[in-house]
Amino acid sequence: MKVLNLYAGIGGNRKNWTDVTVTAVELDPQLAAVYAEHFPQDTVVVGDAHQYLIDHHNEFDFIWSSPPCQSHSSFRQNICVRFRGTPAVFPDMRLYQEILFLRHNAECLWTVENVKPYYTPLIESNAALQRHLFWANFEIPDTEIQASVKIRYAQIPDLEEALGFSIRASSIPNKRQVLRNCVDPQLGLHILNSARSVWRKKVKMSKTRKNGKRIG
Repeated sequence: MKVLNLYAGIGGNRKNWTDVTVTAVELDPQLAAVYAEHFPQDTVVVGDAHQYLIDHHNEFDFIWSSPPCQSHSSFRQNICVRFRGTPAVFPDMRLYQEILFLRHNAECLWTVENVKPYYTPLIESNAALQRHLFWANFEIPDTEIQASVKIRYAQIPDLEEALGFSIRASSIPNKRQVLRNCVDPQLGLHILNSARSVWRKKVKMSKTRKNGKRIG
C-alpha cells in the first residue's frame, strides 16, 4: 500500500504502520531529520505539504494529512488567548482547503486529521477519536483505544514513554510541543487499518474484473 504522510512531524501517526511504502512530507528540516532517523525506509521530503498534495495526490493509495492545528485549538483560544495574553490569530484555512480538495479530486483513500476546534467545524467530520477529528472518504469505526497520557499536563519523559520516541538527543528546541503534536501511534494504526481494509477490497475487485476480461 503506497501512502503519503503529509505534515509528518516526527511520525507519531506512522510509528506502528507495517507493510506500507511511505512518502513523508515535513517543512521543518529538524523534524524531518528525526523522522528519517526513526523511519529510514521511508522517502522523506523536506517541503510544503500543502503544495505537495496538489502536485502528487494521484500517485498514492492512501493519503494522511495533518495540517497545522494550533490556530484551531480550543486550549489556545479559550485559555491562552482569553487568559494568558496570547495573540488571537485567524484559523488556518488550509485544513478546509485540503478536505474540499480531496473530496472532489482524490481517487485514492484519504483522511485529514486535526484537533477538536474551539468553534463548530465548518465541515462535519466523519469521526471524533480521542482529541482528534477525522475527515475521510471511508468509514472509521469507533475504538476503545484510550490516550496513554494526559497531553495537557505531560512532560517530555512522559510523552516519550507514551509515544515510544526518544528525541532528547535532537536539536529540536520545542521538544514538548513536538511530542504533544503527535497522534497516538495506536490511533494512527487504527486509521490505517480502516483504510487498508477498504483498499484490499478494491484491489481484489480490480483483479477479479481483469481476470474476467481475460477469460471473456
